[in-house]
Amino acid sequence: MGAVGVGSAIWGIGIERYLFTVRRHDLAVLPAGASPLTVLHLSDAHMAPWQHRKQRWIAEIAEEVQPDLVVNTGDNLGQADGLAGIRAAFAPLRGIPGYFVHGSNDVVGPTARNPLHYFAGPSGHKRRAEQLDTPAMDAYFTDELGWTGLDNTAARITVGGLTIDGFGVNDAHRDWDDLDAATDALARVRRGRWWQAPRDADLTLGVTHAPYRRVLDTFTDLGADLLIAGHTHGGQVRIPFSPSALVANCDIPLDQARGLSIWSHRSRTAPLNVSAGLGHSIYAPVRFGCRPEVSVLHLLPTASLDSA
Repeated sequence: MGAVGVGSAIWGIGIERYLFTVRRHDLAVLPAGASPLTVLHLSDAHMAPWQHRKQRWIAEIAEEVQPDLVVNTGDNLGQADGLAGIRAAFAPLRGIPGYFVHGSNDVVGPTARNPLHYFAGPSGHKRRAEQLDTPAMDAYFTDELGWTGLDNTAARITVGGLTIDGFGVNDAHRDWDDLDAATDALARVRRGRWWQAPRDADLTLGVTHAPYRRVLDTFTDLGADLLIAGHTHGGQVRIPFSPSALVANCDIPLDQARGLSIWSHRSRTAPLNVSAGLGHSIYAPVRFGCRPEVSVLHLLPTASLDSA
């Protein structure tokens, strides 16, 4: 038992947390006849400036995938100087349209926790935490990369000739989400300007850092074609080959804490992609049975998968 424990620790701390991988999914959510779109979903980098291996891998994947759209679901910073690493990792994404929302580790730094507390429910919040330079990160995302923030708001962009409505919330794990504000913003986007005729989008994305049920339910009710989230780390430590996480650090069902699934509420359903993310808190440097990842979502016109 001792040898198994030591071996597991060596694997989780020294090996698997560096085994970055790409999770790919095909989704028929675009209008019939539309050209396919490739979406790169980034989440939970928890970046520190010394994490050069992670930075190189993200940059290489960005070059390889050449996405049409980037969706970043937060927790980018793992340390006060983490933006330097984010700049190195995300540099190839300059000029590619994107949406982003915040997780708590875009605003305050991580703190040491007893990992056993996660089995008692979602983690609490310590009042004294290092404040991160959120304005500098947001300026990099918006001014240099050209991305659009969706914290408790909505925005319409055009990608590959398709009109995309994105709406989202700030970190629901910290109760920073304002679903009423996001709902009102989406309604304004759909109405357009006073001189424009209302026009439905070709694709509607609901974006959140933490996939709490209240958020996913509201997004589904609002007509999202695809829900995108992070936060869970896929459980971070899992029983190998198990379909469910041990913990999710929110109220999502444990078998939906990683990967692609279907979210249903009332009479609507929507595909949900929860990324296990790229990193971990600097105070919990381990991955076991849950490799760090990015998601590549190949969005296809409806009926294309059935006819393939």
